[in-house]
Amino acid sequence: MPNRSAGVIRQDWEPVVMHKTKPKSQDLRDPKAVNQALRSGAPVQTIRKFDAGSNKKATAPAVSSRRLEEETEPAALGRVSAGVRQGIQKARLEKKMSQTELAKLINEPPKVVQEYENGKAVPNQAVLAKMERVLGVKLRGKIGK
Repeated sequence: MPNRSAGVIRQDWEPVVMHKTKPKSQDLRDPKAVNQALRSGAPVQTIRKFDAGSNKKATAPAVSSRRLEEETEPAALGRVSAGVRQGIQKARLEKKMSQTELAKLINEPPKVVQEYENGKAVPNQAVLAKMERVLGVKLRGKIGK
């Protein structure tokens, strides 16, 4: 038998609180966890990112309000010119790259490269600069006008 000290024995009446660990954010995004929360009636928050993965961030060139008032039609956004579209396609095909591979190299979604090659994109100088660097061709300047 163990020896007990002759001192005063006390009882600790302080409450002990145990906490569960917080779920990780990856676990909260898991489709199974979301479906289970929906079934149990727990509140689920969904957030849609504004303009995520699109080329709609470029702003139109500043147009004076007087000129807008004089015009009857709304001002249209500038689109990628035919010379730039063909330059991107030609350089990409010469390097034997797919649109997806080019998009990965410039850290943009493949949809952006498709929009530029189809002429539907609003020109963004940062994206064009990335394409110039990867493809090794000039896309801005005289070709773009």
